[in-house]
Amino acid sequence: MEDAKQKIVVVGAGPVGSLAALYAANRGHQVEIYELRGDLRDPSTTPLNFTRSINLALSERGLNAMRHAGQPKLIDHVKAVTIPMKGRMIHGKRPNGDLYEESQEYDAHGRSILAIDRGGLNKRLLDILEEMPNVTFFFNHKLTGADFRKNKAWFDVQGNEIEIDFDLMIGADGAHSAVRYHMMKYTRMNYKQEYIDTLWCEFQILPQQEESNTQDTNSQFKISPNHLHIWPGRDFMFIAIPSEDGSFTCTLFAPASVFSQLEADTTGLQIPDFFDRHFPGVTALIPPPELISSFRQNPHLPLITIKCTPHHCSSSVVIVGDAAHAMVPFYGQGMNAGLEDVRILFSILDKHARDDNSVDLVEGGVSVASLRESQRASALAEYTAVRTPDAHAINDLALQNYTEMRASVLSPVYRLRKHLEEWLSVYVPSLGWQTKYSRVSFGNERYSEVVAKSQHQSKVLMRGLVGAVGVPFVAGGLLMYFRYRREVEAGLRGLLGWVGVFLQRR
Repeated sequence: MEDAKQKIVVVGAGPVGSLAALYAANRGHQVEIYELRGDLRDPSTTPLNFTRSINLALSERGLNAMRHAGQPKLIDHVKAVTIPMKGRMIHGKRPNGDLYEESQEYDAHGRSILAIDRGGLNKRLLDILEEMPNVTFFFNHKLTGADFRKNKAWFDVQGNEIEIDFDLMIGADGAHSAVRYHMMKYTRMNYKQEYIDTLWCEFQILPQQEESNTQDTNSQFKISPNHLHIWPGRDFMFIAIPSEDGSFTCTLFAPASVFSQLEADTTGLQIPDFFDRHFPGVTALIPPPELISSFRQNPHLPLITIKCTPHHCSSSVVIVGDAAHAMVPFYGQGMNAGLEDVRILFSILDKHARDDNSVDLVEGGVSVASLRESQRASALAEYTAVRTPDAHAINDLALQNYTEMRASVLSPVYRLRKHLEEWLSVYVPSLGWQTKYSRVSFGNERYSEVVAKSQHQSKVLMRGLVGAVGVPFVAGGLLMYFRYRREVEAGLRGLLGWVGVFLQRR
């Protein structure tokens, strides 16, 4: 049967939307990409959230999605502009006033996550798409309406409305998705949106200014470039992620009340004071005037978490990435999960397109277009069924990891469990034991399965610890009993005799 090429409309030209367009274009479909903003490769285009945005942490899921994109050189190019981060570097101050750094590696097997500039990754994907003859860009196009029964959509272009049609629309337009908004009119979507009581503000550690040893590629960095740096404050935290130019993109995460208190200070002196109290050593990396300037000039932005289901409507529309499952950034999985969405979506579309009954149905009088529509509807339904529990699972994990990053990393119990799990992973590999973080960041297991396995491991560990503590007590008790058995039995007989006399008197 001759394959029927489809018109795929992708709304959103960020990394997830660009990868979706690449997957579709490699399958020979006619692809149109619509973006609310201007060309994202243009430095004058207002970035996401009106800031440089947090540097991204690229891990195995995102890399695996790009491996399947049909562009062999994409992975090499992306890796060439990344910085491996082998673990967290925890910063703090000892009781005697000395500053310290403590490295906590992510993985017992030495694997790293990769720090990458969002704009650089986006530019590479857009450059590849621009070279493809079946891809067309439409920048500065705002989605204003959609009819997912008639497969039509309307966009505003400088005050003028245009109408388009499509076979499939892929919504990759972020947490405040217009595609999702219009999709809700055509399907019974369960939707939950929540802002956590945390705001974030961006800062920057500049590269070393003095002349450095040219043989040392890391000499331009003021702190280790191969770590994600964390200053945990229990109720808030400050983090720093390396950039290729020797700088660090830094972020303050804190409750809204903390921001309000600092905003109310007209002198600005409370800001470096706050950092010295809670994030020791930062003012040596970012001079106080720069801290004050960044706090005042950069926006103080909220963090949103979104869960919804279904992720599709009929055969005409599907949402991916933040449009389907916006999450807080504390597991570094937002983009990775979005890229994985694309891989899984197209693997399911491909599976249904290879339906063995296709030829028989066409020969039986079913049109190719109707068949493709039916297959696509089945594929999208399966995608929602597969992906929703995983999207909800990583959403919850991201929220939980905020507590770990700002507080648990200081806990001896947390570190003991981490070392124990890593020891089992390395020295008893037959058990298949891994830390939850390793399963999430260095593997491609379903997020929901990671949660289930992690919960099972927790139960086993707790039973083991209870056994390790309880067995000596039980053994000691038995030893005492057998050693002093006559005395114990005589005491029990005496006690029972006294109880009998007491009952008779009553």
